[in-house]
Amino acid sequence: MLNSTITIKMKQRINKLDSQDYDNIECWQVVEAFNKAQVEWSRRQLHGINVVKEGDEQSTRRKDDLQILMETSQLPLADQDYYYSGTLPVDYMQWKRVDIFAKKDCCENRRMTVYFAEEGNVNLLLRDKQKQPNFEWAETFATLKGGDVNIYTNKDFDVAEANLIYYRQPIKIQIQGCVDPYTSVQSTVNVPCEFKDDIIEVIIDEAVSILAGDIESMSQFGRGTQTAERNN
Repeated sequence: MLNSTITIKMKQRINKLDSQDYDNIECWQVVEAFNKAQVEWSRRQLHGINVVKEGDEQSTRRKDDLQILMETSQLPLADQDYYYSGTLPVDYMQWKRVDIFAKKDCCENRRMTVYFAEEGNVNLLLRDKQKQPNFEWAETFATLKGGDVNIYTNKDFDVAEANLIYYRQPIKIQIQGCVDPYTSVQSTVNVPCEFKDDIIEVIIDEAVSILAGDIESMSQFGRGTQTAERNN
């Protein structure tokens, strides 16, 4: 869907398409509200805080809607004695899994099963014979801390490669000639929304409710919120 179409639809639903009175909607407000709506919609679908209470990959629709945000990134690894750390990508939004290949004196490139664990339980997990990193059983665990993925080895093996599978932030739309509210620089190109048109329609309703709340238009706020949730 073209950005011009998104703008027209948003102004139409907030009843400002041909309005020359107060509360005219400027292009940077459209950009900011739509980009904010993309993030809110994505987080709600991933967590399952929506009308059908479905999180990511809990239904065919969720798999289909959210697959465009799933990425794979090879982590740059740093050996921290009993674990390896890798910095999260700048567009990281939510964890999915991490795939690693481990090596030891006897063999190399063994694919490990990695469990996502809580940082507060690291010491307990390292002491537990059933849960601590084990090259023979090809199992270990990883945590998140300070913007890093920490993959624990307990000095039992080395990590040769680690690939993070994650949900990234949606690409922010830009409207050519409009001042980008995130950089305060005039956009020289149009950056369209990456989602399918049916999802864009839902995000438009979400964005309309954000704008309506900003200008205290309660009828449009209620309509936009209800429509966005009803179509999730």
